[in-house]
Amino acid sequence: MRLSPPAALRALALLAAGTLALAGCAGQPGSQDGDAVATAAPTSTLTISAAASLQRSFDEIAKEFTAAHPETAISTIAYDGSSTLATQIVEGAPVDVIASADEKNMAVVTDAGLGGDPVIFATNTLVIAVPKGNPGKVKSLADLAGATTVLCAPQVPCGSASATLLQNQGVEVKAASQEQNVTAVLQKVIAGEADAGLVYATDVAGEDAVESIVPAGAEQVVNSYPITALGEQPGAQDFVDFVLGLEGQQILKDHGFGSASAGADG
Repeated sequence: MRLSPPAALRALALLAAGTLALAGCAGQPGSQDGDAVATAAPTSTLTISAAASLQRSFDEIAKEFTAAHPETAISTIAYDGSSTLATQIVEGAPVDVIASADEKNMAVVTDAGLGGDPVIFATNTLVIAVPKGNPGKVKSLADLAGATTVLCAPQVPCGSASATLLQNQGVEVKAASQEQNVTAVLQKVIAGEADAGLVYATDVAGEDAVESIVPAGAEQVVNSYPITALGEQPGAQDFVDFVLGLEGQQILKDHGFGSASAGADG
C-alpha cells in the first residue's frame, strides 16, 4: 500500500527517532540490563596503628578520609599503647601509617629505618580522672598518694608523662596497677576499681561516667603526637596529609587535642 506524502514523511520521522533512541542507549556505558554505573572499587588498602588516646578522633578521621578518597580503603586501625605498637612494627607487623602519643616511641620505629620524617600533628595534657561523684574525695595530685590510683606503665607515653608530672610536683604514688594503655586506666576508673587515674584530657571529654580535675603543673607536661607513613603503599601519605590538613586538624580539636605548636613532648 502506498502512503500519501504526509503519511510517508511521518513514517520517516518516527523511524529516525527510533534509530536515534537506540543509538543513545548503546552509547551509555554500564547501562546494560538497566544497571546503574558502578562506583569504582578501592585500589589501595591501609593498615594503621594509632595510640589508644586517638581512637575516637581517628575513627572519625578515617570515615571522612575514605569519603574524600574512595580509591583508598582502611582495613584496620589498631589502637594500643605507643610502646606496644612500636614493638609490633619493628618486629615486622604490616603497618602503613603509625601515629604515636610521643616522640620517644616513634623514634623506636624510625631508628629501625622505617618510615619517613615524622610530623607532629597534635598535643595532649594530663588530668586526674575520678568516678562520677568522686567517692575517693580526690582533689589534687597529693591526694593520689593516699588513694587507690591507677597509672599507665612507665614505657607508655601517658605513664612517662604521669611520672614527670608527679615528680615535678613532689608527689610519690604507689600505683594499684600499671596499665599498657591509657584506655585501660580510664576503664578501671569507670568501673570503680580505682579512686583515680591519670589520663589525657581528651579521654574524659564527653565521658559522663567520670569527672576530671586539672592538676597543678599539667600545662608544663605536654605530649606531642607524631605521625608518619611507613613504606610506599598508595594512599598512606594521603592519610597523613589528611590528618595534617584543615579537616583532620578540626576533628582533633573537636576531640580536645591541642595544636602541634602547643608544646614539646613531656
